[in-house]
Amino acid sequence: MSLIPLDPAIRALGRAVVAYPSVTQPLMGCRVRAGFPSPADDHLDVEIDLHAHVVRRPASTYFVRAEGDSMLGDGIHHGDLLVVDRSLEPLPGRVIVVAVDGEPTVKRLECRQERTCLVASNPRFAPIPLEGRECQVWGVVTHVVHELPGIAS
Repeated sequence: MSLIPLDPAIRALGRAVVAYPSVTQPLMGCRVRAGFPSPADDHLDVEIDLHAHVVRRPASTYFVRAEGDSMLGDGIHHGDLLVVDRSLEPLPGRVIVVAVDGEPTVKRLECRQERTCLVASNPRFAPIPLEGRECQVWGVVTHVVHELPGIAS
């Protein structure tokens, strides 16, 4: 597999560009428990620029929408926004965007029984062995922006 520049066939939503001035949003000074409720601080500690938080290398980062349900186990749902960094090495265990025989997909890269394959995190999907196939890595997924149900777009 080789890491190549973004293929024009992929419909990226856009490159990660640095916007000046940066847009910041308030960041709460406490964490929000996902378990039992607890009293929350009613103050804001700092401002946060979400773009600066999820994009570490703007020149090599792009955004793309996920399609399908093969990666539900990794929290990637249909329509989610993926942040993809082309400068990161596609190591085993990482979730990558890759074109297999010209078809783009997002899967986890794994080595199984000395063979390289792409693995979905939804058990309904079989692993995709890469031996003998043309593969072009388009980048490593670093973040997922997921909209919760019931929120109108």
